Amino acid sequence: MVLSELRKTEHLSASSIGTYVECSLLYKFSKIDKIPMEQRSSDMEFGSAVHITLENYYREKMIGEKLLLKDVHEIFEKTWKNRAEDKTDIQFTKGHDFKSMLMMAKDLLSVWYQKLPNDHYNIIGIEESFSFFMPGIPIPFIGAMDLIEEDEAGTIIVTDHKTAGKAYSIADVDQNQQLTLYQLALKSMGYVDREILLKFDTLIKTLKPKFEQYWTTRSELDEHRLIRKAVQVWDGIQKGVFIPNDTSWKCKNCSYKVACDEWFIEKFNERRAS
Repeated sequence: MVLSELRKTEHLSASSIGTYVECSLLYKFSKIDKIPMEQRSSDMEFGSAVHITLENYYREKMIGEKLLLKDVHEIFEKTWKNRAEDKTDIQFTKGHDFKSMLMMAKDLLSVWYQKLPNDHYNIIGIEESFSFFMPGIPIPFIGAMDLIEEDEAGTIIVTDHKTAGKAYSIADVDQNQQLTLYQLALKSMGYVDREILLKFDTLIKTLKPKFEQYWTTRSELDEHRLIRKAVQVWDGIQKGVFIPNDTSWKCKNCSYKVACDEWFIEKFNERRAS
């Protein structure tokens, strides 16, 4: 089943766990109340356009073809226009607009294209969706892995494509729960006895664009930590525990700021009326 269909069913994901832990009221607005976003982040749309571009590149590679750099640029430009050009609900970061981010993407993709290792891994999955159950949680975990490959020794390599404003630290990579979830998903798909390597291919939006690959692995303890956290998140959701984190640095550009303000006012008025 494709990810868009899986998302129509009740589920949890790496991003939903992260959202709940960071601001459970935001989780409620987006996942339970399903309130439409008040605005969309240009960075989010930019990242999605890069993902689609790289997906196209690897689909061609999977059949033995290699896109030229100009083809990569053209795919991004077409995708970016469809997602962001003349869209009034997109909030651009300070100092950027549609055209400047288009130029940024072409510079980033050029660096990525030139630095990408010329490996000969066998591609076994692109945007590979998954659905599996964790112990103690009655609904499935879903997601999709950007790229699954196999090297000459039979090792499974999972790559997640990222765009970022700065380089990642070792902790950013080693503690990332999305990669942990991917390993659990792979094991549910029958790769229990295979060595699994995980990595981020990261296009870094610094003044001088960079491309970095970050490799990592996960232990059984790492898996257990995610499962334990997921169980607690599910318990909080079932009990209706939704707490706003209104001191987060993300509040300023939150897509539910109006809804959050209304939630505070509603509770304030209820208290005054009681």
